[in-house]
Amino acid sequence: MAATKPTLVLTHGGWHIPSTYSKLSSSLRSAGYEVHVPRLPSMNETRPPNAGLADDTVLVRGYVESLVDAGRTVIAIMQSYGGQVGTNALHGLGLKTRTQHAEGLSGGVAHLTYMCAFAMPEGGSMVGKVQEFGHEHLLPLAFDFADDDSCLNRDPKTLLVGPGIDDAEAEMEIPVTYIYTTQDMTVPWDYQKSMVERMQAEGQTVHTVELATGHSPNLTMTQEVVGVITQAAAGQT
Repeated sequence: MAATKPTLVLTHGGWHIPSTYSKLSSSLRSAGYEVHVPRLPSMNETRPPNAGLADDTVLVRGYVESLVDAGRTVIAIMQSYGGQVGTNALHGLGLKTRTQHAEGLSGGVAHLTYMCAFAMPEGGSMVGKVQEFGHEHLLPLAFDFADDDSCLNRDPKTLLVGPGIDDAEAEMEIPVTYIYTTQDMTVPWDYQKSMVERMQAEGQTVHTVELATGHSPNLTMTQEVVGVITQAAAGQT
């Protein structure tokens, strides 16, 4: 009998909604996966904003907890801002941690897949990463910070898609894959490498894959992303 494939939960990025990932999620479903893309509260288009990172973290944690408590093995896929949400939300839900629990809990998060995502340490922030590279002066060129605290992207095609188409950390024992996007204009390759280097310095083994595309490989290199996720899943089935 064929092994049951893991359940996939994709945490989307800023200025995105689940339908942004329909091309990727459809391809993954065609490959036999159950795919969930919960909509983050902070992307509810309300002005002024009435939700943020804390609300997104609560939503994703509750969503994944319901799956793992039902005995599901989950692979978490996180893109861009979704990396910070997922890293916060999945703390304590690792498959190894749960199976070693005194009660022998079934289900858990078996793999973390960061897709050009912010893999931040405890207490870290996306703006902090920009400041680390001395690029804070570029923020107003990329983003419009409105008086009502909304933040708008000035050039979404270039910054979010690129060429190709018109607070606690998750457990260190969860295996990690990082998808580098080498032509990224939103989370530059140097930023991505610095986050992977930080994880490696802390003892985390990180499998890396390079895709020569911009910030939305879910749109521009969909089948390549499916291949990466399939490879990650192969270790869990």
